[in-house]
Amino acid sequence: MDNKIYDLIIIGTGPAGLTASIYASRYHLNHLVLGSKEGGSLSLAAEVENYPGFKKIAGLDLANKMMEQVEAFGVEILAKETTGIEKKDGVFKVQFDGGKFLQAKTIIIATGTERRKLNVPGETEYLGKGVSYCTTCDGNFFKEKVVAMVGGSNAAALGTYHLSNIVSKIYLIYRKKPLRAEPFWRERIEKESNIEIIYETNVVEILGDEGKVTKIKLDKPYKNNQELTLDGVFIEIGGVPGTQLTIPLGVDLDGSGFIKVSSDMKTNIEGIFAAGDVANATGEFHQIVTATAEGALAANSVYKYLKGGQK
Repeated sequence: MDNKIYDLIIIGTGPAGLTASIYASRYHLNHLVLGSKEGGSLSLAAEVENYPGFKKIAGLDLANKMMEQVEAFGVEILAKETTGIEKKDGVFKVQFDGGKFLQAKTIIIATGTERRKLNVPGETEYLGKGVSYCTTCDGNFFKEKVVAMVGGSNAAALGTYHLSNIVSKIYLIYRKKPLRAEPFWRERIEKESNIEIIYETNVVEILGDEGKVTKIKLDKPYKNNQELTLDGVFIEIGGVPGTQLTIPLGVDLDGSGFIKVSSDMKTNIEGIFAAGDVANATGEFHQIVTATAEGALAANSVYKYLKGGQK
């Protein structure tokens, strides 16, 4: 175990965690960033068009720019998964990499969300064989093929639009009506001739042959057929907050499983702060710009806590 005690350890390398680091550096807080998924969910976004300063930018490119800014301050970004946190004698011990520990006076949890699963037969079996949760990562494998996107959010609509420029046809399947996506995205995908929207329908099974996806089964017939023949299924139905690390510490969660925070990103546990999609500061309005704002607020609160003795 490293006997060094940092002022702060930031867990999470998405927009919230990286912005927290930028501000922590400006406050001269001795800290590091810990996270196995560089850029977080931002790195999976095909295009970002609503982040100030960029008319359009790939999510991975924006994430890399944030990483570069963090590293320009000399901050270490440790690409490791955190496996546990405990508090002893007022110091937090953060476990990673098979039993190694780092120590800190404060923690910012910025672990974001994990992709929600459909939990239907065939989903796990055909993961990587036609089932995907990332259009940016896997879209090009389906050039001129037929695929489906499951979901109705902005992310699902954006992913559908991105795929429509690659595949020959895409079904957008949503369990309700209308789509939850913003009007901008609804209008954009409705203009594409190779996008077909199926409302008020669920995927109940993913079928395959010879180790790859060939069909999906729906819970009701569509055009007199309860099965669709296709080559791939993309799933974008939101995320589950990554709060597993906080449960043993007694951090309060809301009814949806997000970390409860005050307006300055404090949790109920002294010395632990939370920011970004894992926290409930903005309800379900999870945006890059809100995550960065929360990261800045969390770092400011850590600074006040450490330097001013505020609790």
